[in-house]
Amino acid sequence: MSFSFLNLSSILKKFLIFNLIVFLVLGIFTYLYLSAIKPSLVESRSTQHSIIINNTSNHIDRLNVEFTKESITEFLLSTRFLFQNLDRVQLYSLGFDLLADTDTLDLAEDISIVSQDIEETPIDKSAQNASIVEDSKSSQKEKFNIKTYLEKYSKQNNNEKLVIAESINNNFFVITINSVEINQDIKGYIAVSEIANDILVAVDERKNFILRTVISIAIVILIFSVFLNKYILKPIRSLVLYTKAIREKDVKMDKHEKYFLRKDEVGQLSRSLNEMTENLQQRINVAETFSTDLAHEIRNPLASLKGASEILNTTTDPEKRKKLIGIIAHDIERIERLITDYSQMLKDEASLSRSKMEKINLSNVVKNVCDDFNSDISNLGKKINIEIVKESKNKSLEVFGVETRLEQILANLLDNAVSFSPENGSIQVSCLEKEKKVYLVVEDEGPGFNEKNINQVFERFYSNRPEKFGKHSGLGLNIVKNITELHGGQIQVSNRKKRGARIEIQFPLYTT
Repeated sequence: MSFSFLNLSSILKKFLIFNLIVFLVLGIFTYLYLSAIKPSLVESRSTQHSIIINNTSNHIDRLNVEFTKESITEFLLSTRFLFQNLDRVQLYSLGFDLLADTDTLDLAEDISIVSQDIEETPIDKSAQNASIVEDSKSSQKEKFNIKTYLEKYSKQNNNEKLVIAESINNNFFVITINSVEINQDIKGYIAVSEIANDILVAVDERKNFILRTVISIAIVILIFSVFLNKYILKPIRSLVLYTKAIREKDVKMDKHEKYFLRKDEVGQLSRSLNEMTENLQQRINVAETFSTDLAHEIRNPLASLKGASEILNTTTDPEKRKKLIGIIAHDIERIERLITDYSQMLKDEASLSRSKMEKINLSNVVKNVCDDFNSDISNLGKKINIEIVKESKNKSLEVFGVETRLEQILANLLDNAVSFSPENGSIQVSCLEKEKKVYLVVEDEGPGFNEKNINQVFERFYSNRPEKFGKHSGLGLNIVKNITELHGGQIQVSNRKKRGARIEIQFPLYTT
C-alpha cells in the first residue's frame, strides 16, 4: 500500500477525508465535554454544600443561636451530625472574624493554607450554576486567606454563593461561601470545604477512556483502510487498467488472473468483466470478418451489374437486352438479400444477447413452426409435405433458451429444406430425448451436401452451392449454428443414405 495521500484511490480518499472530518467534529465535542466535566462536578458538589448551608441557617434561626463565638461553637458541637460528610465548616462574623471551626473548634481569627492553583466563580443561587474561573499557576507558593474571599463575597450586590475550586498540597478542595440570613438579615458568613480528589479522578478517567477510544478507533480505521485498499480498491484499479488496455489494444497488459481465482465479489466481477471483454472482442472479430466477407460477396454481383449495364447501353438487340435486364435484376435482388440478411443477423444476435432465457417446451415449438410452414406451402401452391415423424414419449422436452430464437432455428432449416426439395417431396422433422439431451433433426429429399466440403456449409457465404440454390444469401446455416451455440447446443450435418440432407441439433435437457 502506498501511503502517499495523492496516490490513494478516490474512494479511499473520500473514506479518509470523511473519517478525518468525523474525528475533528468528535474532537471539538470531546474538548467541550472535557472542559465542562470539572466545572460540572464542582458545581454538583457545591450544590450539596448549599443544602448544608441552608440547613445550618435554618437550625441557627430555629434555635435562636446568637452569632457569637461561644454560641456558634456550642451550636457546632451539638450539630456535628449535619457535617459528618464534610471536611470542614467555618462560620464568620460580619467583620470576618472566625467564630467557629468544625476542624479545630478554636477561636483563631483566620486560617492560612498553602495553595498553588486557585479557581473561583460566583454561582447564581436561583439557577444553581457556577462558572469556575481558574487563576494562572504561580511559580511560588501563596497563602490562601479565606478572609480575602469573604471580603470579595461581601462586596457582591446579591446573595450569590461563591465557589472556590483549589488544589492544595496534592489535594483538590471545593469550598463554598455563603451568607447566614436570619429574618432576612445577614448575621455572618459560612464556609464549607471538602476534599474532592474524586472529581480529579473522575475527570482523568474520562480523559483516559476517551483517549483509549480514539486510539482504538484510529487503529481500526487504519486497518480497515489497508484492507479496503489491498483487497478491494487495488483489484478494482487493476481491472480498470485492464479494460483501458483492452480499449487501447495493449496486448502486453497483465490480465491479473489471480483476481479471477477469488471466490468473493471481486472474483465474480473479474470473471464477468473478462468474459464480457472476450465476448465483445469476439463479436468485434466476427463483425470485422463478416464485413470483409460481405464486401467480397457483394463485389461479384456489382461487377456483373456494372458489366451488364455497360453492355445494355451499347446493344439494340431486344433478346440480348432482355437477357441483360434479367441479369441486372438478379444481381440487384442478390445484393438486396445479402444486405437484408446481414442486417437481420446483426439484429438477431443483439436481440438474443438482451433476451432473457427461460424454460421452453421444444415439442410445442416444433409443432407450431411445422404447422405454419405447411400452411404457407399450401398457400403458395407447392406440393411439399412437412411431417413430424418421430416424437419422444416425454411430451415435455424442455430446454433453456429464447422461444423466438428456437423458432428461428427450425424456420431457417425448413426454409433451406423447402428450397432444395423437389415437387412432391417430403421433409421429416424429429424431436426426441436421448441421454439427457434433446435432439432436433430435419431431413429432406434434396441433392444433399457436397461430401468434400460438408464441414464448410456453416461458413458465411459458402460458395460451393448447388446451382439450384434458391433465393438465399448463404447466411441461413451460419445463423442457425450461432444461435444453437448460444443455447449451449451443437449442430451436425450429413447426407442421407438414399438422397437428401440431414441436419441434427443437440440441446441440453432442462433439469431443475
